[in-house]
Amino acid sequence: MRAPFVVFALCLALPCLADTPASTESLATPSAQAQRFSIVSTAGKHGTSARWVTADGTHMGRESILLRGMVTEVDSSATVGSDGLLQRLVVRGHTPNGDAGETFTVKDGTAQWKSPVDAGSAPYRTPAEYVAFGGPFDLNAELVEKLLAAPDKMLALLPGGKARAEKLTDATVGDGAKKKQVTAYSVTGLSNTPVPVWVDASGHFFGFVNGLAWLPEGYESALPVLEKAQADALAQHAKAIVPQLLKTPAGPVAFTNVRAFVDGSRFADGQTVVVEKGVITAVGDTASITVPKNAQVIDGKGKTLVPGLWDSHQHVSDDASGPMLLSLGITSVRDPGNINEQTISRAQRRAKGELLGPHVYPSMLIDGKGPNTAQVATVATSQAEAIKLADKAKADGFTAIKLYGTFNPDWVKATAAEAHKQGLHVHGHLPAGMRPKEAIDDGYDEITHIYFVMMQAMPDDVVKASNGMGRFEGPGRYARNVDLDKEPMKSLIATMAQKHITSDPTLVIAESLYVPENGDLSPSYAPFVGALPPAVERGFRQGGFTVPKDLTRADYRASFAKLQALVGAMHKAGVPIVAGTDGTGLELVRELELYVQAGFTNAEALASATIATAHLVGADAHTGSIQKGKNADLVLVDGNPSVNIGDLRHTEMVMMDGKLMDASALRTEGGISKRPAWEE
Repeated sequence: MRAPFVVFALCLALPCLADTPASTESLATPSAQAQRFSIVSTAGKHGTSARWVTADGTHMGRESILLRGMVTEVDSSATVGSDGLLQRLVVRGHTPNGDAGETFTVKDGTAQWKSPVDAGSAPYRTPAEYVAFGGPFDLNAELVEKLLAAPDKMLALLPGGKARAEKLTDATVGDGAKKKQVTAYSVTGLSNTPVPVWVDASGHFFGFVNGLAWLPEGYESALPVLEKAQADALAQHAKAIVPQLLKTPAGPVAFTNVRAFVDGSRFADGQTVVVEKGVITAVGDTASITVPKNAQVIDGKGKTLVPGLWDSHQHVSDDASGPMLLSLGITSVRDPGNINEQTISRAQRRAKGELLGPHVYPSMLIDGKGPNTAQVATVATSQAEAIKLADKAKADGFTAIKLYGTFNPDWVKATAAEAHKQGLHVHGHLPAGMRPKEAIDDGYDEITHIYFVMMQAMPDDVVKASNGMGRFEGPGRYARNVDLDKEPMKSLIATMAQKHITSDPTLVIAESLYVPENGDLSPSYAPFVGALPPAVERGFRQGGFTVPKDLTRADYRASFAKLQALVGAMHKAGVPIVAGTDGTGLELVRELELYVQAGFTNAEALASATIATAHLVGADAHTGSIQKGKNADLVLVDGNPSVNIGDLRHTEMVMMDGKLMDASALRTEGGISKRPAWEE
């Protein structure tokens, strides 16, 4: 597993080496004196972690995780040099992607490392701490402790970058003899946004809370306390930046001489778009539009004006992700599952002008109870509970429910009926044992992830295990041989088109799981190389899931090609497609590039990330396209996405609800140091 700071910043899969990993049985056994942690979320326990120091001074870590069917078993052993920083490191074990093996040494003035994705060396003249690509959380805990002990709480890093820590807030946890005060520090330099981490009064690592939490055994109940404390503290910064980045125009704004994507369907050259009081008041040929005399005029010659983009699958991770998403031109998202209390809090603070971020249309994620329960899920243990949760979703302001893989398939029909009674949309993963046609018959309005659509053609043993690794391994093995023009896919596609069942394919996720080898530069992130911290950019070269021994990477790539072709076939048949990433948002334009490769026109691909998702959530009457009378959610991009859809990455100005934001300033706040590179 990669350093969890980076895992939660990028929401990516887990890494591997191609070599044979160390067996679970051969990994270290924690000593009796080891400090032990539970790995938990609001949905329950997902694993254990331990850290200890041996008699000879070796720092050890051991971790076991079962997360939605994905198993990680790793250990680490490390020694420190005379400067107190890492001198030698060995990581062993395996993840869902294969071997987690990693090494680092400092010898004779040279630092050398080999990780699952890279190998390198650098002169070691001044103290610097190696940031492990993977391994147990002990490595992150050690790094934080050294950072807090460093002068000015700053620490040089290898392979590159610099970490800084700043005090965030305090909290009291535990009861009786276990009661103690802990302090959160905001750490920058490891992710593009600040990462909160908790330490005790002596500066010793206490815990980490971000979707998943690492908390000492006996302090698991502190999760909501720490979650709220760090969220409240970070909210103060989020509130302060709103007036700095969001500007209300003094009068009308006119985008002149611009290429515009109008009516949600077509590009038109030589357009002028006028906005007054947050609403589009005029759209048309520049020669025919009268610009108000007091308007702020923005010359769009050579540029393109598009509606604010939508990410239909964006788990909003924290307040700090708002400016980054906006910098990408994403002014609206559909959040398909998160910590409910934080979702509600963000909605309230955004409504009061205290949070800068896209419009959010949230789903309540509902799962059943079991070893593969989704983290942050709201758990139902009976049909009656599931129905009550649908009612609660409506009462709390959610727009949909998202069902997950451990949800009892026998409960889907009644739960979906209750959700529809409440006016809620129903979508999600397929409960284990269920095929998409059965889910549609029981009330699904939408199938999440393209590999779940392909589940219609999978063998029974794959369908039964679709709440674990089966949802990935089955399509990886069998999809390449599925004929989309024959049964059972032919009827499924026809049914989805006839009933207007939406697909949220997240092709970028499938691409990341099936296509790359370790070390390959992901096309989703290639344009951002050089714009993010080195610890984040290493993740850009992460490979896909390990391939079974009787298959090859070429087989997995062929299966991805068939999944991509399935999206093209559904689109051609009239199945509604909405573009989503299930990532950070950086991947959204790559999702559209994959659609264009699958046969969409550039205009159709852009519509999937604008008007289609607006229609899905029932907001298309007032947003989602450039039309007179609609809200002014707009993005000015440098380039011509009607020819090259990738030009959508080159945002210059973002308008949301008629208020203006400079994309460069948003990027800076979001931890992106420069505009993405142009494609070669």
